[in-house]
Amino acid sequence: MFQTIRVDRAAAEAMEWLGTKRKFWFSRQDGRWLFKAEERGTGEDWAEKIACELAAKFGIPHVHYELAEEYEGDAYLQPGVICREFASAPQDLILGNQLLWNRDSSYPKENLQKYRIRQHTIEAVARCLSQLEMPSVEWIHALPEGIASALDVFTGYALLDALIANQDRHHENWGAIRIPENGALRLAPSFDHGASLARNVSDEERVDRLRSKDVRRQIPHFSQRARSSFYRDSEDARPVSTFEAFADFARRAPDAARIWLESLNGVTPDEIRAIVDEVPSERMSPIAKEFTIKLIVVNRERLLE
Repeated sequence: MFQTIRVDRAAAEAMEWLGTKRKFWFSRQDGRWLFKAEERGTGEDWAEKIACELAAKFGIPHVHYELAEEYEGDAYLQPGVICREFASAPQDLILGNQLLWNRDSSYPKENLQKYRIRQHTIEAVARCLSQLEMPSVEWIHALPEGIASALDVFTGYALLDALIANQDRHHENWGAIRIPENGALRLAPSFDHGASLARNVSDEERVDRLRSKDVRRQIPHFSQRARSSFYRDSEDARPVSTFEAFADFARRAPDAARIWLESLNGVTPDEIRAIVDEVPSERMSPIAKEFTIKLIVVNRERLLE
């Protein structure tokens, strides 16, 4: 089973809110860490952990997450996840909306609505990525050979999104880290994957989709509904699917896409099952595990077609 880290609320240094989720920073001997509470019981904690472990399998630069439990003294409060600060001072994390605005001052960087931003196009993001350097060496130790640019790396992020049905790669869920020594902007590792793997689907719906004889109810059809946060054109009515987003980035970085697909092909369904099975049963029901494994395997097969 994945380890679960105990975090005492008394260690909180700064309480914040991330959307509707409560979070706080705390310190350990190995640095400053962020605890994100899973207060709604929708599975964002296990989705974050599974996504993190899958990213590690492919060598995708990513923030590492651990399952956690919040306590107040001896009293258990709630589950969550923790991750170590990945852009600590004097470094700065510059989010995608700021990067896009830096290139085009008409970009709506101050829009409080993170989703349905039609200017968040694949072309605009790709041009922005062309001005970024590769992630720092600490993030690319497992990078597949041949991945040589920020766009190449981000194409891997798009593949991960399609694999895990991540619909949350909005313009504040990617970014760059400013290196103070030379002012360089390096692509940040992939982070914040909690809104993936259809984690908020009820167990009743999972059973129905796993057992249904209706093709339209089954997981292969269901998986195609996942939308990205990217648009092809600012005039489009809705964003492209996660698979279309990967295909569009792949057209801009075909060699990188081939390398990432080869990495995906090297991860077997049995390895995917082994990752999901590591989630403690009190966090994830057996039917949620069965559904999630099937969803990932179906997405893998579709990407490899």
